[in-house]
Amino acid sequence: MAKDTPPRWDRRMQQRLARGEAAALGELYDRFASLVHSQAHRMLDDESAADLVTREVFAHVWENPDAYDPKQGSMRAWVARLTHRQSVRRLRDAEPSPFSRVYEDGGENDGGEGADSAARQELEERVRRATASARADYIVASMPAPLRAALELAYIQRRDYRQTAADLGVTEAEARRRLRLGLQLLSTAAARPLEGSSPPGYGQTL
Repeated sequence: MAKDTPPRWDRRMQQRLARGEAAALGELYDRFASLVHSQAHRMLDDESAADLVTREVFAHVWENPDAYDPKQGSMRAWVARLTHRQSVRRLRDAEPSPFSRVYEDGGENDGGEGADSAARQELEERVRRATASARADYIVASMPAPLRAALELAYIQRRDYRQTAADLGVTEAEARRRLRLGLQLLSTAAARPLEGSSPPGYGQTL
């Protein structure tokens, strides 16, 4: 799991990529590939598609290092935005047109517009759910290690807050505080899109 990266590292990485250092791309891949792949897989629910998105994202980073602006956030957040954008594009491209289904079935055009609208709404709901799930993964991966450890103990290993406190070697009050903060962060997953994932041109190609 990648750790938070300092701005100095981000700027240096961008400079190395701009110089065409293949070793820099390898270092970036080692640091963020698991994040990219897990985010894409959560959204697309397809291993091959997640592999493809992972290759596309790092190819884009390699070919367009100057597209990253350190003033707009971390390199990690930029890579996550690229992954989200490309995953959404693939999710939408994979959805067949309802008009095509009508004509293929030999049906009439009557009601086609309504079917098209319903299909678009269904697709947008899938995108919304996938985005919320991907954001939750990103939040967990990005949150401070103490909060992440508390959540993993409580909700994956099914420890109560007393057991969590004992496992972490902290007071029960501190364990409750960490769980509360972690849950507050996760609660934003459904309320907001992935950080920076809806800039102008959302849904367009990388």
